[in-house]
Amino acid sequence: MLILDILYYTFILVACFQVCYYLFFFSPFAFQKESSPTPKNIPISLIICAKNEAENLKKFLPLIISQDYPNFEIVLINDASYDDTMEVMESFAEKHPNIKIVNVKNNEAFWANKKYALTLGIKSAKNNHLLFTDADCKPNSRSWISEMTAHFNTEKSIVLGYGGYTKIKNSFLNKIIRFETLFTAIQYLSFARMGLPYMGVGRNLAYTKDAFFAASGFMKHMHIRSGDDDLFINEIATANNTNICVTKNSFTLSNPKTTFKAWVTQKKRHVTTAEHYKVHHKIVLALFYISQLLFWLSGIVLLSFLFKWEVVLVIMVLRFICQFIIVSFISKKLDEQDLLPYLPFLEFFLVVFHLTIFISNLISKPKHWK
Repeated sequence: MLILDILYYTFILVACFQVCYYLFFFSPFAFQKESSPTPKNIPISLIICAKNEAENLKKFLPLIISQDYPNFEIVLINDASYDDTMEVMESFAEKHPNIKIVNVKNNEAFWANKKYALTLGIKSAKNNHLLFTDADCKPNSRSWISEMTAHFNTEKSIVLGYGGYTKIKNSFLNKIIRFETLFTAIQYLSFARMGLPYMGVGRNLAYTKDAFFAASGFMKHMHIRSGDDDLFINEIATANNTNICVTKNSFTLSNPKTTFKAWVTQKKRHVTTAEHYKVHHKIVLALFYISQLLFWLSGIVLLSFLFKWEVVLVIMVLRFICQFIIVSFISKKLDEQDLLPYLPFLEFFLVVFHLTIFISNLISKPKHWK
């Protein structure tokens, strides 16, 4: 049949493309040994923007305060919370003089806009070097600040870190969330390693105040509700000014969503920013996703019709072997090895999930960051 012939050659083409993509873009990051620069102990302003995060602040802020670092302030931004967030911040500030509070109230021009709140917090920071995380994040060690900021130097004004999620036993949703996070990290860290940085995550991200104001802050995309991390990095990051930090002591961990509905809502908000990336970034990322979709679609159809199934099966296995080797090295770096046995199934689910989110966002886009 002509259709099956077309699918067969399409399958071979996209499988080859996938293997080449893994080898060219992901393998340099996978096989390169990581080194830890000497800690610089530069003054740091650690910035946390919180909206209705009273309980998380009680739980995780002590881990931030107890960081083994000689010179850092903590800028806590209360973004128009209506729970006890402000009271919790004030209780910590009374005991710790290095805590500064920025209380942001909603206004008509920047209603429910996290970027506005972050801008006020950045302006109030006394130090040039800024480190960002979220209120629901905990550092992986007491040397988190030291590990991340050691990657600043006279040329590097941006440091991209890894923000993972806490592992929950016997939870399929947890594995899906962590796999999606892992694969996103594989992409943005690999691209940054190659000199093509395109995004970072606000759970673990550092840049200088000078770089922020040189780019006029978030002004170019202030009208877009999300993207205070990835859109800003997409705008200013280059091969010359960006470093990555993936030592295990530099990670942060967050509590993942516990319901599928909540996670879908979160991902819908995150995905809306991708359409605003630079054109060449969108092309490279879109080619990878389209090749994934076509690989699974054409492979399943060909196997269903037993059309040259021996060749199709061999090609699928070879592609999975290549993927498994590279992903296993990266997952070891990012401490996500337990996901490896589920790799093909999780990848298939993620391909279908992203397609569903894309279609859903065409119908209705989220309007608030929280």
